[in-house]
Amino acid sequence: MKNAVMSFSGGMDSTGLLLDLISDGYSVHAISFDYGQKHKIEIKKAKKNIDYLSSKGYLIEHDIVDLKSLSPLLNSSLIEASKNVPEGHYEEEQMKSTVVPNRNSIFSSIVYSCALSKAIKKSCEVIIALGVHSGDHAIYPDCRPEFYISLEHAFSIGNWDSDKVRFYLPYLEYDKSHILKKALKSCDELGLDFDVIFSNTLTSYNPDKLGRSSGKSGSDIERILAFHSINRKDPIEYIREWELVLEDALNTEKKYNEG
Repeated sequence: MKNAVMSFSGGMDSTGLLLDLISDGYSVHAISFDYGQKHKIEIKKAKKNIDYLSSKGYLIEHDIVDLKSLSPLLNSSLIEASKNVPEGHYEEEQMKSTVVPNRNSIFSSIVYSCALSKAIKKSCEVIIALGVHSGDHAIYPDCRPEFYISLEHAFSIGNWDSDKVRFYLPYLEYDKSHILKKALKSCDELGLDFDVIFSNTLTSYNPDKLGRSSGKSGSDIERILAFHSINRKDPIEYIREWELVLEDALNTEKKYNEG
């Protein structure tokens, strides 16, 4: 059995990656992180998908790492109550306020530690799977290829037995549309309901108290456009009807491209 440890936020990217790993025959250990994010409902969504997969015979080891004590030390609109999550196109300048300083290196360090421990205990090779993709590159420096090349090098020289683990970043040069297309194929191969799976995900940075996505944050816009590109309606619940959030997303993209 092939082994993978992954960062599992409960969003569509990591969920798509989880499906691909299962389809490829991996035994998966999924790790979610509670770092005081405003959209923490994504962790509940992650649990729902773990339960759904279990009901279909796919057992996933799942742990939630509590990093809430870090949140008062971090500067980001995703955490601080006094800062509003910006709305608009995903690549606009104001979206930089959604960066959580050093977040991916913190997560990667924990996932790497778990993967290396597992590799040593079981005397096997383990991949470290992350769902970062090209749409993240403009705003998030810690989602770029050169970051992970450097990070993997640093981890490898800082640990014994580092030859037993390696990063696996299959979406690094692809966008969200590619992730959804791959997920459709994986669901078909695994006998899973694509709409059930993705209704149990959250991409919005500013959902309402009921957990409904706003359709306005940059992450919302990117997700909406991805579903539209594959000619499917997003199965999650938005504050407004799908046709309206899609129209807004298309207009936002058009204004950005014209600007």
